[in-house]
Amino acid sequence: MNHHVFNFAKETLWALPNGALWWPDFKCLVVSDLHLGKSERMARRGGMLLPPYETADTLQRLQDCIEAYRPGHVICLGDSFDDVAAAGALSQAETLWLTRLQAGRHWIWIAGNHDPDVIPFGGSQVAEFSARGLVFRHIAQAGSVGEISGHYHPKASISARGRRASRACFLVDQERVVMPAFGTYTGGLRCTDPALQSLMKPDALAILTGPQALAVPMPRR
Repeated sequence: MNHHVFNFAKETLWALPNGALWWPDFKCLVVSDLHLGKSERMARRGGMLLPPYETADTLQRLQDCIEAYRPGHVICLGDSFDDVAAAGALSQAETLWLTRLQAGRHWIWIAGNHDPDVIPFGGSQVAEFSARGLVFRHIAQAGSVGEISGHYHPKASISARGRRASRACFLVDQERVVMPAFGTYTGGLRCTDPALQSLMKPDALAILTGPQALAVPMPRR
């Protein structure tokens, strides 16, 4: 078993090693911060030129996850596209690919700060989504309980065999889950950053992605 199982708000959730979240009882797959079209957006705005393969790579990993778990519901926790124009700039092949992934399941697009406008694809487009005591939104809100969000792209470092490695991670406490970014070109925010330190409870866990999902105490400053 390479995923990490944890209980949250009376539900059993799986943190998958690729950064997706699986909710078995609801047959729901959750991913956050795909940032599809990032290389196109950066080129359009005169930024660093990146190899334009991240959308295909992200969609392939998402497809692999969908084929493995066969979800009835897919929730994308915002910033699914790097901006609104990037959503419209997907190639015909990428658009068809995404359409095939959506077929036969309830697909929920949650608005993020990069993609707050109408997304030109099927599925439900909402500010947040609630089910069975869990609430899904892009950015964590103070005072929320049973909240699953994204936005921060958390990452943590570990030492093994004399080497230090940094990995994207889930952050989990009794009140909230902050998910890692699923997109290929997304980077991350160290979980020792004050924004995440103040957000998470002292006993929070960091569940690192990689070959195996690994739960460790959330590093503190």
